[in-house]
Amino acid sequence: MGDPLNQLATIVTGVIGDDVHNIGIKVIEHALKHKGYTVVTLGIRIPDEEYVAAAVETKADAIFVSSLSGHARALANTLRDKCVEAGLNDILLYIGGHLVIGQIPWADIEKTFKEMGFDRVYPATTLVATIIKDLEADLEKRKGAAREYQ
Repeated sequence: MGDPLNQLATIVTGVIGDDVHNIGIKVIEHALKHKGYTVVTLGIRIPDEEYVAAAVETKADAIFVSSLSGHARALANTLRDKCVEAGLNDILLYIGGHLVIGQIPWADIEKTFKEMGFDRVYPATTLVATIIKDLEADLEKRKGAAREYQ
């Protein structure tokens, strides 16, 4: 992983599966870059294996997955497992957008994606400031754990 004790994090971003809706992730990427994060932009129609490969190559601290097609449950259900297989046991996984089709309560959607291994799950209406605040908190928590380990 990048060293969160000495620099801002490296974040891999993209739109998963066959989804081509990229406006939301573009806004997040812009905000992350503005804050000083290193952003590795994969683009649209990204299979989960490509996220993992990019995260390994760049020693990323987090992966941000976007999906507005409603098919994220099927497209991202093995991402955490693939990260672990690649040695990315503690990488932060965030997902957001219109994640499922149908009238499903948000609490159930969030629970489903957390069970799939995502650290943070966001509806499409989430403010970018909230996502960045959560990222900063998660990285700070990791930093504290790294200090305790040393």
